[in-house]
Parts: sequence; C-alpha cells; structure tokens
Amino acid sequence: MSTSFDILVIALGVLLGIFLLLSIIALVFVLRFIATLRRIAAKGELVIDSAEAAAEMFKKASGPLGVLRTVSSILETVNQHKHRKD
Repeated sequence: MSTSFDILVIALGVLLGIFLLLSIIALVFVLRFIATLRRIAAKGELVIDSAEAAAEMFKKASGPLGVLRTVSSILETVNQHKHRKD
C-alpha cells in the first residue's frame, strides 16, 4: 500500500507542478495581451481625438465660408443684373 501511495503522491505532485507552470505561462500571455489591448485603445483614442478636432475645425470654417459664399452669390447676381440692363 505504501508503494502505491508514494506513486500517487509523486504523480499528483508532478501534475500539480505542470499545472502551476502552465498557469504561470498563461498568466504572462494574458497580461501581455491586456497590455497590447491598452496600447491599441490609447492609439484609437488619439485617432478619435484628432478626427474630432478636424471635424470641429471644418465646422468652424464652414460658417465663415458659408457666409462668404452667400455674399459672393449675391454679388454675382447683382453683377449679372447690371449687365442685363446695359
């Protein structure tokens, strides 16, 4: 009985050691993957911020440009109307 008990203890010890080693390796890979995801998320936030800044710039620029286009259109209409009278 003692021999089978010793074999069982050794087998379970080896299996526990293998499981512990594999768990540590898996934990290292998971932590690296999480770090990679954080870097990707940070870069994504930078891209979104720059896109928002560009959209805000175009939005602000479209107001004055819209007014300029309207004034230009009015001036063209007035010039065309003057040429018709001549």
